[in-house]
Amino acid sequence: MHILIKNKKLFFNNYKVKCSIGKRGISVNKKEGDYITPKGTFKLVSVFYRKDRVKNIDTSLKKFIITKKMGWCDDAESKYYNKLIRFPFKGSAEKLYLKKNIYDIIIIIDYNFKPIVKHKGSAIFLHVATRNYKPTKGCVAISKKNLMKLLKLINNKSKITIN
Repeated sequence: MHILIKNKKLFFNNYKVKCSIGKRGISVNKKEGDYITPKGTFKLVSVFYRKDRVKNIDTSLKKFIITKKMGWCDDAESKYYNKLIRFPFKGSAEKLYLKKNIYDIIIIIDYNFKPIVKHKGSAIFLHVATRNYKPTKGCVAISKKNLMKLLKLINNKSKITIN
């Protein structure tokens, strides 16, 4: 299945749903911390979720339960840049276990993975949108309900095109 992001809408199958993108729009010139969502076509790698908040994740993607010690390295000087880490961690990293619900479900987008290029951007996810669809730091976000629908339809061959 193919997912398309265009004009702050996410299209999949016969669905067209509202989505949030990076505060500074979409560009091929993504850099760490610039609040831009990367333009291109990417694979969907795996799903991370909060077991205490989300029951019955129905997907064929590989699933991981988010724990309090999980994070994603956004420190471009670290050898763990754009990778899952465990806290305590010496470098800069984004916590995955949050009080707010935006990371209750995270689909990892394979942006800047093979090879990882320092300063090109990290932690690009498809995750739960805020209630008012506030712009993201570079991720794509949709409602939890729509994310649950999408999870049932995607697999490890699914791609997302961000335009």
